[in-house]
This record gives sequence, C-alpha cells and structure tokens, in this order.
Amino acid sequence: MRVISGSQKGTVLKAVPGMGTRPTTDKVKEAIFNMIGPYFEKGLGLDLYAGSGGLGIEALSRGMEKVIFVDKEIQALQTVQANLAKCGFEGRSEVYRNDAGRALKVLAKRGLAFDTVFLDPPYKKQKLTAMLEFMSANGLLRENGYAVCEHDAGLTLPEKAGNLFTYKTAQYGITGITIYTKKGDETRGEDRDLPGQL
Repeated sequence: MRVISGSQKGTVLKAVPGMGTRPTTDKVKEAIFNMIGPYFEKGLGLDLYAGSGGLGIEALSRGMEKVIFVDKEIQALQTVQANLAKCGFEGRSEVYRNDAGRALKVLAKRGLAFDTVFLDPPYKKQKLTAMLEFMSANGLLRENGYAVCEHDAGLTLPEKAGNLFTYKTAQYGITGITIYTKKGDETRGEDRDLPGQL
C-alpha cells in the first residue's frame, strides 16, 4: 500500500494489523481521485472510517490542506498516526477515536463543513444512506463538495440523499464507488425534483 501521487508519491504506508480492515486498492484509489480531483489547492477533508488512513493521506499528498481521521479501533488509529508521521503530515491532520455516527454529531456541533468526505465502512455494517442524510441535514458537506462512498458492488445507493445528489458511480470487482455532491441553487426547479409543476 502506497501513496500514488502528489508530494509523497511512492511512500509505502503501513497496513492495520490483522484482517479487520479492508484497504482501498491502488486501482480504486486512483479512480476515486481522478473523479474528484485529481489534485487540490487546499480544502478540508474527512476520512471517517480511516483504517490505515490511505484515502485521507492520498488527499493530503495531492494538496488538500487538512484532513480529520476517525476510526473506533485503536490499532487503526495507531497506524494512521504512524503513516501521517512517515509522510510529515501531523501538522495538517487531526486523529480521533470514535464511532462514525457519534463523530459526525461532534463535527456538526463544531460547525465544520468539508470539501471531501470519504465513507468506507465495513461492508457488513453499512449505513451509508443514513450517514449521507445526516451530513445533508447538518451542512457537513460544502457546496460542490464530494462524499465518496466505497461499498459492496452489489449495493445500489439512492440517487439522492437530502440535498446530496449522485455525481458518479463505478465498479471495480467486488468494490462499488458512489460519489455524491452538494449542488448549489441552480438545481432548484429541475423537473425531476418538482413533479407536476410547470
């Protein structure tokens, strides 16, 4: 597992010990960043099921200003911290141990809004739609920001979750990617959202 591009291109990252996490493959990671970037001129990111921190660290390497990493497993957080230190990104990150749902509530209370949110929960415990709806209701995604959902390829997510709309979808073997974006006022008045109106 390595950083694919940017300032830390080629840096090898540690994986979380054991079989409890499922790192995003290089192929999928490259595809994700080609869809939402591939590079950034700052911005705030959230890696909600951080695991080894590979997605958030890739975003930092590609120019994102700061990323918040959240995981409930202590081994995952220790791995994230080691990988951040290896890349020299400690000063551009925050790392927290928390359940994803509780973490979103805390971040909402802080009044934060993210340019990019990575959601890669364990396939057997996915609650992606509920999380997207909470993010929408609490303004956690900035206008024109992206929520990147990695999920089982057999799962079809809704086209819309609150004010978040599907931007792109892709499938790579057993992995599905659904990317949502928060559109601005220009989406209001579209026929599909206002049936029966002239």
